[in-house]
Amino acid sequence: MLTTVLYMVRHAESPFKLGEERVRGLSPEGQIATRKVTALLKDTDIAAIVSSPYTRAIQTVQGLATYKELTIKEYETLKERPIKGLEYRLPEQELLMAIEQSFNNKAYCLEGGESTLQAQRRAIPTILQLIKENKGKNIMIGTHGNIMTIIMNYFYEGYGYDFWKSTSKPDIYRLTIDDSNSLTEVERIWSDHE
Repeated sequence: MLTTVLYMVRHAESPFKLGEERVRGLSPEGQIATRKVTALLKDTDIAAIVSSPYTRAIQTVQGLATYKELTIKEYETLKERPIKGLEYRLPEQELLMAIEQSFNNKAYCLEGGESTLQAQRRAIPTILQLIKENKGKNIMIGTHGNIMTIIMNYFYEGYGYDFWKSTSKPDIYRLTIDDSNSLTEVERIWSDHE
């Protein structure tokens, strides 16, 4: 059976700046962490590196792209999911409650935001196309905590709020997808190397 592997790389630490969701970069700690990401995956045969168009996601996988001499292809469809409009900062407790609700009810979002279902409808066709184009190969995806969980939730409903809460910045998950586009194995790669 031919399997395709997705390396989901959640971006490293990036200080929140209202109105700079698309362009804010990594913190000094985040930049150091990207070197560990590169070290962990430099010996892996990577066929393609794709990313959210957001700076922090690109910067997290840039070191590996440079090492592998690969160009990062950006996809607007892989950007982070806003739980509310991008120009608004929610109090943390309110934000956490909204994210939890969005996994319990996939049609739920706050005004101006995007539901889990809407995010899946934009991201999953891109993921399935990448799998089709890279059958039997390894693909690296520069991503974000929410949209990563939403993508994984498409393949297995068990990935939801609790999983999202357990992830770190950065984080790396290795997803094995079989010929029928079913998720057969998930391995967390980052946790052993923090």
